[in-house]
Amino acid sequence: MEILKRIALALVIIGAINWGLIGLFQFDLVATLFGGQAAALSRVVYTLVGISGIICLGLLFEPAEEENRDRSMGSGRVNYGTEFGDDTDLSNGNRDKRD
Repeated sequence: MEILKRIALALVIIGAINWGLIGLFQFDLVATLFGGQAAALSRVVYTLVGISGIICLGLLFEPAEEENRDRSMGSGRVNYGTEFGDDTDLSNGNRDKRD
């Protein structure tokens, strides 16, 4: 299912770029590449972009993935260590003795 979502997103991006070109320059890239707006291949591309938009619309209403939140939280333990190596453990009132 993840592959289908990525393909749909790619087609939506292609459609957005095409609409941007139409809006800014009155240039339809899909029609130019595939033989005009009425050509069968152009209509297939337009249809796939439309279906992809519907699929991506469903992504808008999915709950946020918890995977990213879990990764950022780690194991729940916070490490306040420094990059200098030897840290003094002050949690029990003991100090590292250096000779």
